[in-house]
Amino acid sequence: MGNPHLSANSAEMESISKARFDENGAGHLGSYNVWQSLPSALSNFDKMMTAAKGKKIVMFLDYDGTLSQIVDDPEKAFMSNMMRFAVREVSRYFPTAIISGRSRDKIYEFVQLKDIYYAGSHGMDIMAPLLSSKIGDSEYQTKAVDEKGNEVIIFQPAYDFLPGIQEILRALKEVTKGIDGVIIENNKFCISVHFRCVREEDFSTLQEKVKFVMETYPLFHLTWGRKVMEIRPRIQWNKGHALKYLLETLGFDGSSDVFPMYIGDDLTDEDAFKVIKDMGKGYPIIVSSIPKETQASYSLCDPSEVMSFLLRLARWRRSSSSGKLIDFN
Repeated sequence: MGNPHLSANSAEMESISKARFDENGAGHLGSYNVWQSLPSALSNFDKMMTAAKGKKIVMFLDYDGTLSQIVDDPEKAFMSNMMRFAVREVSRYFPTAIISGRSRDKIYEFVQLKDIYYAGSHGMDIMAPLLSSKIGDSEYQTKAVDEKGNEVIIFQPAYDFLPGIQEILRALKEVTKGIDGVIIENNKFCISVHFRCVREEDFSTLQEKVKFVMETYPLFHLTWGRKVMEIRPRIQWNKGHALKYLLETLGFDGSSDVFPMYIGDDLTDEDAFKVIKDMGKGYPIIVSSIPKETQASYSLCDPSEVMSFLLRLARWRRSSSSGKLIDFN
């Protein structure tokens, strides 16, 4: 995977923060697909599965806006029991991982499933299976035991940045304490500044204060999401790197028949979409009800459609195993 602490060039590291955003956090990056050309993953399910048949499907999922609705209070972004059932069903048949900007512990608290893999902080905090022979290559990997008693690997490429994260967290809480509606979220290896509930007239003040704090910390950079500013270490690591790392640790490194699927709604998911697109196999699927330029090949409108797709995928796998035909419509 290479050394994640090699500095990325400035164009790569600032590509997200220089993108233009609408109120939903939609980026406008010229090389992406035209939204109108994206087919629905539900309407084209049979066609998609024809290409996936006989392949080793690996499922990757974002959390907020994908498995749960976007809500005003990030602490209340709960997934429904039916969505949890859908994710559990998929994980019975395919290796399944959630890659989120939240802390890994917070995502596990929301999802509460033991048979999937978790990557928090945009992939900078990964719990992965102890399967790959290459697992000892990095100094940022440690062995641990998961909730089921299995040996796993904890990979934290931004570990050296933890003291800086804590300093920035304290500074942000201090300078923003007079701004109503702002929520500062500690995601362990990154910080989220949620402004969904900040008054419009206070937003410029909040932005100035955040940028003022960041001037003191050149080893970190500021990016944007859906009504959120995010502070992350300047390392060459993102959700795309996390996807590749998980494929490797799951034993699919160099596999000719691996077939990754990634479902996500945010600009940060585009890095993972691009990895799958560059692989030339698998499906990057964007979740959005509004036009967005994207690297994705298929689309789903909202979390309810994500749930329908996951349930349908699990039924398709059961049908393939039993040899019986099931009407998915």
